[in-house]
Amino acid sequence: MTLRNSLVWFRRDLRVDDHAALHHALLSSRRVFGVFVFDTDILAGLPPDDRRVQFLLDSVRELDARLRSLGGYLIVRHGRAAQVIPALAAELDAESVFANRDYEPQAVARDRAVLATLRAAGRSLQTFKDQVIFEHDEVLTLAGGPYSVFTPYKNAWLKRLAREPEAVRPFETAPHASALAPVPADHALPSLTDLGFAPNAAPIAHPGMTGAEYLLAQFEERLARYDHDRDYPALDATSRLSIHLRFGTVSVRRLVAMLHARIADGSGGPGAPVWLAELVWREFYMMILARHPRVVTQSFKQAFDAVAWDEGPDADALYAAWCAGRTGYPLVDAAMLQLERTGFMHNRLRMVTASFLTKDLGIDWRRGERWFALKLNDYELASNNGGWQWAASTGCDAQPWFRIFNPVTQSKRFDPDGDFIRQYLPQLARLSGTAIHAPWLARPDVLEKAGVVLGQDYPRPVVDHDAARERTLARFKAIRAA
Repeated sequence: MTLRNSLVWFRRDLRVDDHAALHHALLSSRRVFGVFVFDTDILAGLPPDDRRVQFLLDSVRELDARLRSLGGYLIVRHGRAAQVIPALAAELDAESVFANRDYEPQAVARDRAVLATLRAAGRSLQTFKDQVIFEHDEVLTLAGGPYSVFTPYKNAWLKRLAREPEAVRPFETAPHASALAPVPADHALPSLTDLGFAPNAAPIAHPGMTGAEYLLAQFEERLARYDHDRDYPALDATSRLSIHLRFGTVSVRRLVAMLHARIADGSGGPGAPVWLAELVWREFYMMILARHPRVVTQSFKQAFDAVAWDEGPDADALYAAWCAGRTGYPLVDAAMLQLERTGFMHNRLRMVTASFLTKDLGIDWRRGERWFALKLNDYELASNNGGWQWAASTGCDAQPWFRIFNPVTQSKRFDPDGDFIRQYLPQLARLSGTAIHAPWLARPDVLEKAGVVLGQDYPRPVVDHDAARERTLARFKAIRAA
């Protein structure tokens, strides 16, 4: 039966092309409206100059422009989505709301509330798979349960994709765009001020669908070298597409299809399967979150909730030093300053800084996770939680607790000439590629020649790594012995 009116609720899918919910709405409805809600339940508590809101607004504006080019438009509202969507459906006399599924616990609860309200009014909510290739119940063990180790999950994921190549087939929208509701004369979009926010001095570059297109084209030229170059933060080697996956300005189906083709014809080199594996990691963590929503506040390995993390004024001071990039370990500090100034942090540095907070400073991974959630442009609950629990050794398939990153060794290996450190710690710029990794070990004459006074120009280490390592080993051994 053809619907008279339907409403497509855009959320983490701010694009027109290859859009599951929009595709199905256009095929089943005479008239299709689109809406995006700046959800106050999500925006509440963000700083007034949160750069992600500007990125979001720019992406929403482009989505509206693209819909208008097809004969439609985007309704934009500001309020509690759980209330706005049913009210708008009633206002438009939409028989059904179409949306792509979201797997975060808060989103699941919101969608249940919306469904209940819509049903009470005789309307429906139809949801579709869109932000993943395979959902949490589609890649299972032979026993029918979820995986908790990545490699067998990845192997099963790849086998399923080989059996089901249609999983990356795009959902066409443009050929059916005649069903889009025409733009009204009074159509307008809100400003940042209308939303209660202000511009950030360092906005995120390349928002929206065109931004994703640009970054993907740039990355395809570097893809073949990705397996090697991805670990070196001074190189422009990563895709920078994680924020676009987060907000859905690019389709994951398109990315996987591209990689599959580049792997098949050899043009992707050794980098293509490595990047594909990282997209599978993203879905692995989404599966873990969907299957085990308790990981939001608890360790996946529940025994490790008993770990005695350091607390109190001393721990708070160390945490503040970590947040501010004042630990005395240059690679850690440069990474934290990059995060603060740009909202971006290289994946290798995410591991290094997370390991440092949990295993050098002995501070609960949940505190670090919250800081990253506040600062990361590409913050996504599943990946952020999974990464932090990996580093803290509390998660599924995590770094073993007895393997502890040495921040100086990591610095020497992945920033050998100190190029990344110099970018964010210019006061150390005149130190050599040897001394810059551990200034406190440099000879006094070397420091003097470089114009560095420890404790004045740059802090001394807040902890001794070797001593901290022993404390961490004891911290975890106590759990094993319990």
